[in-house]
Amino acid sequence: MSLIKKNKLKLALMWVLLTSVLLVIVALLPVGDKVDSKAAIKAVPKVATALTYEAELPLYDANTQGETVTESTVASIAKELAKSYPKTINYVIQKGDTLGGIFETLGLSQTSLYQILEVDLNVLALDSIKPGQTLIFTEFEGLLTRLELQISLAHQVVYTSSGDNGFEFEQVTLEGEWREHSYIGKVEYSFAGSAKKAGLSLYEAQFIASLLKDKINFSRDLRIGDTFKVLVSRQYIGEERTGENRIEAVSINNRSRNISAYLYEGTYYDEAGLSIERAFVRRPVSSKYRISSSFNPRRLHPVTGLLRPHNGTDFATPIGTPVLATGDGVVSRVINHKYAGLYIEISNGQTYSTRFLHLSKALVKKGQRVKRGQKIALSGNTGRTTGAHLHYELHLRGRAVNAMTADIPIATAIDKKKQAAFKLALSNYHAAWDELKS
Repeated sequence: MSLIKKNKLKLALMWVLLTSVLLVIVALLPVGDKVDSKAAIKAVPKVATALTYEAELPLYDANTQGETVTESTVASIAKELAKSYPKTINYVIQKGDTLGGIFETLGLSQTSLYQILEVDLNVLALDSIKPGQTLIFTEFEGLLTRLELQISLAHQVVYTSSGDNGFEFEQVTLEGEWREHSYIGKVEYSFAGSAKKAGLSLYEAQFIASLLKDKINFSRDLRIGDTFKVLVSRQYIGEERTGENRIEAVSINNRSRNISAYLYEGTYYDEAGLSIERAFVRRPVSSKYRISSSFNPRRLHPVTGLLRPHNGTDFATPIGTPVLATGDGVVSRVINHKYAGLYIEISNGQTYSTRFLHLSKALVKKGQRVKRGQKIALSGNTGRTTGAHLHYELHLRGRAVNAMTADIPIATAIDKKKQAAFKLALSNYHAAWDELKS
């Protein structure tokens, strides 16, 4: 075979390979992207795998014999053409990582970082990134166009560029499938160790101990030979667990007395229908302070028209007003945020959490237990605000709800009209345990 034919064959094979890679990239583009297929076929995308070819390859053409295509020329063209296609970077968060540090490591714009933090004020998801979670960055022509935080298989937050107007966000929550798991065990040493042996996770054992702490002292009162029964619902996407779970029912037989808790309409009750958890109050401040801005998840920016939810309730409080915990819980965050200012988050059991933004001073620390009505902070005017006020949020299983109208546990016992339904729920819980015994 002549040299010219060999070169023509090599060029043809290279063209087929590069065109195939381009078509794969086009196929993977989001459905909404419009691509000129004829123009795309003419382009040569950057290929991730190294191509081996002659450093200087004669190009056969009847009119341009003698001209050559060099390796550096191909690389230069490929580099320019690659800018016309989205580039995706998957980054798994490591211990000690910060969002600012990740942006700097990847060479991403600080302007984009601040725009995303501004819109994240409405969800504050990026303030609590954890090792093992994944950030997916999408760049186009050197600009960040999309950021996805994968909190779990069932929960993602997506930030999408709207050009000069900054970013919008969307929370993606998958319901998945909740499957019940029953466990029966006997105390052999510590409750946590015995529960783990029975099949429960350490987190689930700790939650039970926290839930029933007012009913039994787990380190002093439990005895070897005491028995326990637990019903847990765990979330699955396909056959994979998401890590989300909830204790549905627990019953502990401690020296001839029974300590129990049953989840019903978001609140835990004992066998008699009395609330295990202390009730919430709706307002974190005195009733004399008016509501200056109500909960509005569909609020639009007055200038850009972009979705800017107001996921809380604002109270017109002067700086230094005492802020009170609305329910019992554990302080999970005390953070200074560029836009939210100084804020506190409290985990109020497995179902609820509360947030208090724009504070002037925090009176509690992370990990501290607090009681309903306890003074936890002083209101302020920190972060991005138009004036002094307190922004208060209530979250139900990670989703913001209207604290002024939500169905929260404010009663101490099951309503008489719901007693029959509650008894039916209890019988279903006990049937699940009986089935496990058989």
